[in-house]
Amino acid sequence: MKASEVMQRPVLATTLRASVRDVATQIVVNEISGMPVTDQDGRVLGVITEADIMAALIDGKNLEDLTAQDLMSPEPITVDADTPMDEVMRLLEECGVLRVPVTSQGKVVGIISRRDIIRSVLEPEFLTFG
Repeated sequence: MKASEVMQRPVLATTLRASVRDVATQIVVNEISGMPVTDQDGRVLGVITEADIMAALIDGKNLEDLTAQDLMSPEPITVDADTPMDEVMRLLEECGVLRVPVTSQGKVVGIISRRDIIRSVLEPEFLTFG
């Protein structure tokens, strides 16, 4: 199985100049733990996470005064859409990250979280109707 078969899309990403308050709102509303920071073409420049936002709050910083660029982790780990899933799993575990952007030709096309990987191996035993 390849990354492209497990990744979630569409990907919610932010720009360098987005306020961290707005990023935090999107994280809460969309029930995600972080997102890629990209340029207008979809090239991944960084990743901003709940942990980054929490650290800023602990430091007493005002989220409206910060941009995604101020808090993001630069040079994020990414995987290509054709990366085998065993390699993606190993990377997440070894690097201690919760999610990894998936790219194709250098541009973000999806995202894979630990939850997505676990979901991909489960057989459905619970169903929702109505």
